[in-house]
This record gives sequence, structure tokens and C-alpha cells, in this order.
Amino acid sequence: MRGEPPLPPFAAIIVAAGKGLRVGGELPKQFRTWRGRPLLSHSVEALREAGANPLIVVIAQGAEDHAREAIGACDDIRFVIGGSNRQDSVAAGLTALESDAPERVLIHDAARPDLPRAVIDRLLGALGEHPGAIPVLPVVDSIAVAGPRGTMADKADRETLRRVQTPQAFRYEDILGAHRAWVGGTDAGDDAQVLAANGGEIALVRGDERLKKITFAEDLMENASASAFRVGQGFDVHRLEEGEELWLCGVKLDHDKGLAGHSDADVALHAITDAVLGAVGDGDIGTHFPPSDPQWAGARSGRFLEHAVKLASDAGYALANIDLTIICEAPKIGPHRPAMRAEVARLTGLDESAVSIKATTTERLGFTGRGEGIAAQAIVALSREARS
Repeated sequence: MRGEPPLPPFAAIIVAAGKGLRVGGELPKQFRTWRGRPLLSHSVEALREAGANPLIVVIAQGAEDHAREAIGACDDIRFVIGGSNRQDSVAAGLTALESDAPERVLIHDAARPDLPRAVIDRLLGALGEHPGAIPVLPVVDSIAVAGPRGTMADKADRETLRRVQTPQAFRYEDILGAHRAWVGGTDAGDDAQVLAANGGEIALVRGDERLKKITFAEDLMENASASAFRVGQGFDVHRLEEGEELWLCGVKLDHDKGLAGHSDADVALHAITDAVLGAVGDGDIGTHFPPSDPQWAGARSGRFLEHAVKLASDAGYALANIDLTIICEAPKIGPHRPAMRAEVARLTGLDESAVSIKATTTERLGFTGRGEGIAAQAIVALSREARS
């Protein structure tokens, strides 16, 4: 919801059929909790939001109940039973797409939950000139080749080496044909190797450090030491002008002037939104909804606040309370306070008792005192979400 242009149509396969034993425990890692939610759900959500259709999740025999519980409402997800190794599982997913063959397909590991849309964009763009594309990162450490006795046998040129990530993108017919033509054994390494062995050229696009693979128990616990609480503050100002509508806290007020801005200029919701984004360290409202983007012209600011709340939830936090102060000479806020509290509570999922809305004047000093504009200041508290 950051104003990105739509991506070209593509299907996606998430490979989630492994045992994931290196993280410990009996439950496979793709169903374990990471940042407050099952690992698998993060990849599903990222690919859904990017527009993947259809979206296939390859699972082990007998794992459908775990997968459904991890994903939640999943009528748009197709589950496919995988094989004895990753390569067979991918082949099963590709075959399941054959009846309605897509032009492009992404193949992604469930163990890489933090999937930036920008990586998907780069991968799909590369398919315009290549049958396959993979995200890669440079190797920054020195590389040694190990000898048979555990000693260094040689050095490797790190300038020619890259770390490979997923998702990997392919033209569907090319990767399906490559899997069916594969004769190199049961461990190809990844799907790019399968396509390359069949003569397909693989484009390298820039990956992202966020696409780290969850492998060990400590990877699942990467946020365990993070603060149980976070606090953010937001401040915003908009001019009052004749001929504009006046929206505050998602409520339209009757007044002789309204607030001017690219969106509906709801200064109160903007301040709350910035406070939430500040608490999770994810920029500000202009980062996510730039005023230069015409799609946000006249947009209701409730959309911005809902997006910020979702980002907080993705980071494992829930709103605890909101304290908002609206600074203006007119209109009087008191008569509208109940409706404002109710709307902010609805947008954020909070109980109204956790939403404080106050108003003050500046004793006719400054631009607010002269009736030239309205300002708002918000402070929010976030708490760690306890999810199973």
C-alpha cells in the first residue's frame, strides 16, 4: 500500500514441505512463530499483496492442518503435496499450474519470510529479457576452499561469487520444461541450476539482506531481546482554507473552512499515523504515501493509519494506547470528541478507553491562534503481541 505501480501478472509457489529439523523441536520451522506469526504466513502475505495469482503452497503429506492454521483464511491458496526432496516438491507445484499455465512464476522458500516487494519487482522486470532471474548479494568476506583434512586448500575469488536467495523468477514454460528434462540427480541446488542445465540464461538482480534464511533456533528468536514496549510521537500541521472539507479523526465537521492538503488533510490522523510509524522505526507518512503520487489525492487518512497499524503488527507489536492533542481556536472539538474516539478506535482496533483525544488553544498566539491552520500532536505506545 505504498503507491507502487501494479506488477505484471505472475503465479507463485512457496516451498514449505521440508522437515526444518535444524531449528529444533518437533514442529517444522515453517509453522513455528517468527515476529509474532507463523513463518509461512509472512511469505504468503507478501506474495498475496504483490498480486500472486494463483498462489500454491507445497507441503508435506499430512501437514495441511498445520498449514491452514498458519495461514488462516486461505480460500485463495492451493495446497500441493510435495515429494521426498525440494526438487520433487517444486516439480509438483509447477505441474499443478499446468492446467492454467501462467506466463511467469516465482518459486520461494518459506524459510525466507521477510520478502520486500522491490525484489519481486526487479525479478519480474528481468524476465522481459531472460528466461530466469535470481536475487543475489555480494560476498564480502574472504573465501577459503577447504581441503580434505580440514585445512585451507585454496582461495576463491569473491569478486566472481554471489550469495543466492529466493524467490527465483522464471518464464513458466521454460522452468517446467527444464524440470522435466533434468537428469542430474535429486539435488540440483536450486531451480536456477535446473534451468541453467537446460540451456536457460539466468539474470542476476540485486537481492536484499532482509531475505535472510531462517535456519537455526536463534534465527527464530532474533527479536526475543527486543523491547516489550515502544513509544512514538507524531506532529502535523495543515492550513485552513475556504472551500475545503474539514476532517478530523476521520469525522467530517461543519465549519466555514477546511484543511488543505494532498489527501483529505486529516491532521489528527496524520499525527497518529506518524507516531505509529515512528514507534516501529519505519519512516513517516510521506515515505509511505508521498504527496507527489496522484493516487493519494483526496484519499481518506484512515487508510494511512490502518497501514501503519498493520506494519506494527507485522513487526510483532500491537497498539496499547493513543494520546492525541488537537491545537486550534475553532471549531470546538468537545462536541465531536465521542465520534472521534469511536472512529480512531475502529481504525486501530483499540477499545475507546485506550484512545484519548484532547483539544487546546494557543491563546490566540501563532498561526493556530490566528485561525490560519490546525496542528495535532500524538503519542502512541506499542506492546509486544503475544501470539501462538
